[in-house]
Amino acid sequence: MSLSVPQNGIKADNEPIIELFVKAGSDGESIGNCPFSQRLFMILWLKGVVFNVTTVDLKRKPADLQNLAPGTHPPFITFNGEVKTDVNRIEEFLEDVLSPPKFTKLGTRHPESNTVGMDIFAKFSAFIKNSKPDANEGLERGLLKTLQKLDEYLRSPLPDEIDHNSIEDIKISTRKFLDGDEMTLADCNLLPKLHIVKVVTKKYRGFDIPKDMMGIWQYLQNVYTREEFTNTCPSDKEIEIAYQDVAKRLVK
Repeated sequence: MSLSVPQNGIKADNEPIIELFVKAGSDGESIGNCPFSQRLFMILWLKGVVFNVTTVDLKRKPADLQNLAPGTHPPFITFNGEVKTDVNRIEEFLEDVLSPPKFTKLGTRHPESNTVGMDIFAKFSAFIKNSKPDANEGLERGLLKTLQKLDEYLRSPLPDEIDHNSIEDIKISTRKFLDGDEMTLADCNLLPKLHIVKVVTKKYRGFDIPKDMMGIWQYLQNVYTREEFTNTCPSDKEIEIAYQDVAKRLVK
């Protein structure tokens, strides 16, 4: 599948020619489960640049793509014909070259926004890959602990939310995303993984993110209203399919 994003976007003459290659789903065409693919997809969409997206079926990778980026799996991009393959470096590159005033700056103002929740996916992976019942409770606690840290960060006001001249003491943050009311690079990194955690643990462990973690639930609800997330995200079914051989049954 290949499409232009935004679909009604018109590329200016001096804009770069960008193509994003992402992992295809089980049907070989739709968007597949890959948080790194979605991360770059979201960044480009939020930047406001017109770009093309091609889904790559890893089972039948076309010869022209093998020649374009030999030995490389999606995601990767071409920028004015130059292939770039390292996700972290691509992020840095796009933030540098697609800069204000023409394009949106996505860097964070608060360093903590980049690191909070960074161990959630590792804790989730250990939890979902475990097959030993006696280890399950401890691994679940480990996941809950790191989710709690994220929830506390989301609920705690950022420095710029606090008016030191006001007599009112703001105890709960009202921001929509990690670093404020707009999505940043930090959200592009964390949200695809957090959504996978929610879908997969529910399907294969009967685990729900606790309802009292209101910071996380509000964070997810905020992003589920944004096309930059919903239009770049694989279906829940696609995520479940991707993990059906990864998620281990608890066997004595």
